Amino acid sequence: MKVVCVAFACLFFLVVSQAALAQTKLKVNQALDFWITNTEKEVLPAAVAMPEEKYSFVPNAGEFTGARSFAQQIKHLSANNYRMAAYMTGRMPTADQESEVGPHSVQSKAQIIVYLKGSFKALHRAVATITERNLVEPLDVPIRQKTRLQLAVDAVAHTYDHYGQMVEYLRMNGIIPPASCK
Repeated sequence: MKVVCVAFACLFFLVVSQAALAQTKLKVNQALDFWITNTEKEVLPAAVAMPEEKYSFVPNAGEFTGARSFAQQIKHLSANNYRMAAYMTGRMPTADQESEVGPHSVQSKAQIIVYLKGSFKALHRAVATITERNLVEPLDVPIRQKTRLQLAVDAVAHTYDHYGQMVEYLRMNGIIPPASCK
């Protein structure tokens, strides 16, 4: 089911991106960067909104055995952003990016925010290298996403998945997510 959803998302983004390109004369990398920017505008303020003393928060009411803390959610999505960016640009991710846990040395809220911002910068740089010519060119990568388009879509979809979890964690702590205040 997850493979079908990812395939559908890739197809959807390709169609939407092509329609946007036709109407606005955007380049494919600009259309993809739009989605990276959207996720960044949601995730970063949510990460900042949680007080540092709540970064270790993990839900405990119900079935949350093994759930990540708020900090781990952000490090995980950031590590995946770096990982997808590395693959898009033909580089190998670091071990902590490949395992999607991020560096152990990144612990404080300030360090995590810097790591998060860096992950979005990496994605922006990576999608800037995408052209109509290499968009769906097969890549030799050890994961199921085999094209730059699939990697870019995965980065957006994955980030939004964890953003949803961040929103729930914020609300469980009585914090209204910044996007809800717009």
